[in-house]
Amino acid sequence: MRYVTLKNEEIEVLENLHQNSPNNTIRKRSQCLVLSHQRRKIIDLASIFNVSRRTIERWFDSWTEIGVDSLGIAEGRGAKTLLKDYSKEVSEQLELHNRNLKNVLIYFEEQHNIIICKKTLQNFLKVTGL
Repeated sequence: MRYVTLKNEEIEVLENLHQNSPNNTIRKRSQCLVLSHQRRKIIDLASIFNVSRRTIERWFDSWTEIGVDSLGIAEGRGAKTLLKDYSKEVSEQLELHNRNLKNVLIYFEEQHNIIICKKTLQNFLKVTGL
């Protein structure tokens, strides 16, 4: 049996995060830690939060090592954009082609051998603010 032992201040912080955090992952993990402190078994927690037993153990390990900062999802997850290093060139092509995305896609395919769809380009423009 493995449980997380929390101090009173930590319990207050975790309960506050569980009730007020806009991030669902932080709410879920903070509630899990509080329930563990209340002596709920890992298998019970895994079924409550619909994750594996090993995931719960990793949450506990992260909490022990890092603390409150371990509750969120780590940066850098997900697919990386293919146009990361070409933002200046994308901007120039948008001005040149009067914001016609199809011509920008053709340019990157011909010049840099980068094949992307229109939606990927739109998402890149949204993220970079171009």
